[in-house]
Amino acid sequence: MDHDDLLLFLRVLDAGSISLAGRQLGVSAAVASQRLKRLEARLGVRLFHRTTRKLEPTAEGTWLAERGRASIEELARVTEALGRTSREISGTLRLSVPESFGRQHISPLLPRFLEQHPRLALSVQFSDQVAPLVSSGLDLAVRIGTLQDSSAVAQRLATDRRVLCASSAYLRRRGAPRTLDELEQHECLLLRGGSGLQFPWRFVTAAGVSQPRVSGRFETNLGEALRDAALAGLGIALHSTWHVCDDLQAGRLQLVLPDVPPVDGGIYAVAPERRKPARVRAFIEFLEARFREQPPGEPHDRASNGR
Repeated sequence: MDHDDLLLFLRVLDAGSISLAGRQLGVSAAVASQRLKRLEARLGVRLFHRTTRKLEPTAEGTWLAERGRASIEELARVTEALGRTSREISGTLRLSVPESFGRQHISPLLPRFLEQHPRLALSVQFSDQVAPLVSSGLDLAVRIGTLQDSSAVAQRLATDRRVLCASSAYLRRRGAPRTLDELEQHECLLLRGGSGLQFPWRFVTAAGVSQPRVSGRFETNLGEALRDAALAGLGIALHSTWHVCDDLQAGRLQLVLPDVPPVDGGIYAVAPERRKPARVRAFIEFLEARFREQPPGEPHDRASNGR
């Protein structure tokens, strides 16, 4: 049964008038009368005894009114509950984060987020695989670099600042390159994405963006392995500062070509649709605030000084 026709029937019953019920619902008396007749025809019963002065419900009309009111009230309760759920931070947030970045910069934040929202549950996947959000049942993914899912809605959380770096042992053995062109003479440690393509090395120069040719004997799809290779002195790596910040501060890695910065990337929150549930909006706002306070890859003393 059509919800609107049922509501019209109940309004006619309460008002005792088709025209008055029609005015209350914003339709003409003629339209209201036609809809009421159509409802009776569909049900195969008469719902009213019609006289010149008033309408009286038939036995079938009384039966429908009792059950129809319960149906309308239940629908109103369900609608109200759904509206309340969309505003409350509750339910289960299904989240995917990159493995290394998630372990270093998101996992330590999760207990605080759950403390703030006691009615919320978290289901977190730590993976570098770029899974489709909808088919994977994910509410949100944190992704770094170039976004590939054109159907998703992305929101930038922070800058992914990158640096060239190598161990002191490698630089003593091979010497430090002085220009981008000299990188061709060095062992470069290469990262390959999930598609199998090499992550490009691009730099900001006075002449624009430059992409030198680089090669080496070691390549991997795992950032941790790339960092391990750089620490072991196997070559020069292009790394996100969030991944090697501690190594640079401790002197385990050294900056290479510090005056020629690599092109920065982005750290994004990616959702399957623009209209996000409250739990998704809350987590994005939580990460934004945390990353403003302490940008990933920035030393704590610099972040606290607002630099």
